[in-house]
Amino acid sequence: MKTLKIFATAIVFASTLTANAQNEADNKSDKSASFGVKGGVNFATITGDDFDSPDMRTSFHVGALAEFPLAEMFSLQVEGLYSSKGFKSEIDGGLVGGDGEIEYQLDYIDVPVLAKIYVTKGLSFEVGPQFSFLVNEEIDADPTGDGGDLETSEAEDFDFGVAGGLTFQTEMGLFATGRYTYGMTEIIKDSDAHNSVIQVGIGYKF
Repeated sequence: MKTLKIFATAIVFASTLTANAQNEADNKSDKSASFGVKGGVNFATITGDDFDSPDMRTSFHVGALAEFPLAEMFSLQVEGLYSSKGFKSEIDGGLVGGDGEIEYQLDYIDVPVLAKIYVTKGLSFEVGPQFSFLVNEEIDADPTGDGGDLETSEAEDFDFGVAGGLTFQTEMGLFATGRYTYGMTEIIKDSDAHNSVIQVGIGYKF
């Protein structure tokens, strides 16, 4: 139920941003909005003085996007993504017996709102804020197996961050993108821990 409420809040938030962007696009450009889907790989970890260089967790992101042209070489892009973050860490003694590795898994609904600048046809740079809503948090003491999941509730429900990257799109609508996102707020209250994610993905615009 909590996940559904958070997801609904994110959808309403994204819809409001989308409606405002569409009004701006209608007023400033005769180009129509475009919509698409995307997905790809996350290389996620956390940064901060409270953690000793944890390993990256390889995970995924998937979702939809809408782009609203505001000028010849400038547009606004709003996305709604399910994005898995967190990190891996070696442990001493293990949570399931012996030495091993654990994953701290944090799953969010990400809503990046990006200013998109085209430097040439098909190639653009994007930068802007990202609003993230936590939907799942757990520790997996057996990442390669089916067991080992331990529920926890230490992370904050909301993470504000920044995102930046580039995209190359073909005339057919297929595109490839690379992006880095950094959480400005603390993952856990009163700790120096921030989400840090490299994303590589592909998608298609209709």
